[in-house]
Amino acid sequence: MPEERLQKIIAAAGIASRRKAEQFISSGMVSVNGKVMTELGSKADPDRDHIRVGGKLLRGSERMVYVLVNKPKGYVTTVSDPEGRATIMDLVRNVGERVYPVGRLDYASEGLVLMTNDGALANALMSASSHVPKTYVVKVSGKPSEEALGRLRSGVSIEDGKGRRVKTAPAKIHLLKDAPNPWFEMTLIQGRNRQIRRMFEQVGHHVEKIRRTRYGPLQLDVEPGEYRILRPVEVAKLKSAANRKQPAGEEMQMARFAKNDKTKNRSEKTRSRNHKARTQRANR
Repeated sequence: MPEERLQKIIAAAGIASRRKAEQFISSGMVSVNGKVMTELGSKADPDRDHIRVGGKLLRGSERMVYVLVNKPKGYVTTVSDPEGRATIMDLVRNVGERVYPVGRLDYASEGLVLMTNDGALANALMSASSHVPKTYVVKVSGKPSEEALGRLRSGVSIEDGKGRRVKTAPAKIHLLKDAPNPWFEMTLIQGRNRQIRRMFEQVGHHVEKIRRTRYGPLQLDVEPGEYRILRPVEVAKLKSAANRKQPAGEEMQMARFAKNDKTKNRSEKTRSRNHKARTQRANR
């Protein structure tokens, strides 16, 4: 195999992104055949040379695997759990490589989780600047007012889980099923800890159920507890979404979507009231 740059070899092995691999090299954490390499232009042959990162021997380049999982409620999205609860790792078997979850869904939530051994893609997707949209179906206790939904669309102040308060980015939200405890579809471009639950709590409503149905170009299409390998075209679209340079007006675009959702919901309610009034007049 021809020689390649060390940072590319390390990233291909799923250890870290190329940028992080460069930091490993510059800090003297990488050696080739016993010699510490600190030059970023250094090359090696992963099939012939003994490459160590932090003292650990690097395996040859792994086959990149990308898995879509439908996480049921009652699983934690971690590799292991100190409380002994079932983890998402229990659901994915025989995919040829050890894969890891990209981001998290909390214990009580369900739906689409991406798992991979592609460290560079995982880091890109989880970067705060990626803004890859994620869509959820949410059941709420009680009916939020239009004013409350407007606040959610525009962004509300929530606790980030670290004792700080942050304002959420604009979100898309529209009614899916009108009921005493209604269902909404919600699209976010960020993924803070328990964000949806905290957003609704901020406007006085408890979230009963959350199911993630989309992650960028990926759509949930397997049964709970099942998984499938992504097709090459899906991987390409996912990488494009993760690495797309976000325009400066990205959040402004989401804000326009939120405004359109609000206008659409108001129009639907107006049509419903007008229809009811016409029916009442016809029955007199």
